[in-house]
Amino acid sequence: MAAATLAPPETDKLSKLRSAVSGLNQISENEKSGFISLVSRYLSGEQQHIEWSKIKTPTDEVVVPYESLAPIDDPSETKKLLDKLVVLKLNGGLGTTMGCTGPKSVIEVRNGLTFLDLIVIQIENLNSKYGCNVPLLLMNSFNTHDDTQKIVEKYSNSNIEIHTFNQSQYPRLISEDFVPLPCKGQTGKDGWYPPGHGDVFPSLRNSGKLDELLSQGKEYVFIANSDNLGAIVDLKILFHLVQNKNEYCMEVTPKTLADVKGGTLISYEGKVQLLEIAQVPDEHVSEFKSIEKFKIFNTNNLWVNLKAIKRLVEADALKMEIIPNPKEVDGVKVLQLETAAGAAIRFFDHAIGINVPRSRFLPVKATSDLLLVQSDLYTLADGFVIRNKARTNPENPTIELGPEFKKVSNFLSRFKSIPSIIHLDSLKVTGDVWFGAGVILKGKVSISAKPGVKLEIPDGAVLENKVINGREDI
Repeated sequence: MAAATLAPPETDKLSKLRSAVSGLNQISENEKSGFISLVSRYLSGEQQHIEWSKIKTPTDEVVVPYESLAPIDDPSETKKLLDKLVVLKLNGGLGTTMGCTGPKSVIEVRNGLTFLDLIVIQIENLNSKYGCNVPLLLMNSFNTHDDTQKIVEKYSNSNIEIHTFNQSQYPRLISEDFVPLPCKGQTGKDGWYPPGHGDVFPSLRNSGKLDELLSQGKEYVFIANSDNLGAIVDLKILFHLVQNKNEYCMEVTPKTLADVKGGTLISYEGKVQLLEIAQVPDEHVSEFKSIEKFKIFNTNNLWVNLKAIKRLVEADALKMEIIPNPKEVDGVKVLQLETAAGAAIRFFDHAIGINVPRSRFLPVKATSDLLLVQSDLYTLADGFVIRNKARTNPENPTIELGPEFKKVSNFLSRFKSIPSIIHLDSLKVTGDVWFGAGVILKGKVSISAKPGVKLEIPDGAVLENKVINGREDI
């Protein structure tokens, strides 16, 4: 698609921005040119317009059912296959929304182990079992880099190579006059932002990691969010991609009502591509959210061919949809432009989706998710979080915890022990509620403390299909 030309006022804006950015010594020349290119695309309004009538539901050739993938049984073949693989975790996010300092990946998930501990244990086990060398890459942001460097030192004796690199650092733009915030005296971290995980492709190349991995004979990278406990190496998926020479694969999974806003895969003008809610015309939003028409959503587990990344980045061909993200810093309205890695699917050859089981999507975004994974609904083995077979319902319980539980420290202090929830359908907790040890929750449970009143659920209480507004209801 040809780039749109800029109108004179936009051209003027861009040339002023270019000279302002050239003086920002905190970032590299690659970052400066990447940023200017992103802003230029944004100002030209070159976004792809989706014609709703041209959208087609992808066939099983394009979104492959996981059940149809061939197994791989031969251990020597498995070793050969795994030696082509690199695991990359997106590690740029902070744990601030859960009340934690530092990278989100160092929040303890279970048995005193953090997200990062579990990832390292999983890959160590793979390397030991098959005698292979699967390295781990962590893509940090300037927010998480220093802390992560210290944290990975503790794995120095493990049989796993750990590489870290930083994604780009771009200046936030003042919305009013399009001047970079750092040029107006905002010298701290608040003047900058990491431009979304779509930046993984250029950053892999700019860091030198891409060429290093290719020289070691690596062929595929498995990219996933560090907080998705279900994103583990899957041999059947890797085998399928190598056999079929697919340059890109997005794992999708069936939508539930909790996922209606998630991006979905469509066939459009003969190509597979990601359709995000932001691209949907207003009159079609309810249709987009329906589970009937758009049955799957993007888990952000992505498998990508390394040579293809090199080819496309060097040709500057990855023009993913731009996501404008308006923010406010110290009362100043700013704009940050971002891209998403999933949107790159349409630029790769033989790109596919694979419709995977829900177990491959287990993100921990809030303490309500932490409750699920710390409960008896899951067990831990070899770094893998495995669902308890005693639960017959394929869907997890829905859990809503009030603001008193938002921070991890508060969440942990309010439970003497995590309740049993194997037979729970839904839990809603509001107010100053405290849980004793050995509590069992079943069916639909709602617990609401009256304002100013502390409500304690006693040790060993069994609550089944109950609405509790005070001590007398227990």
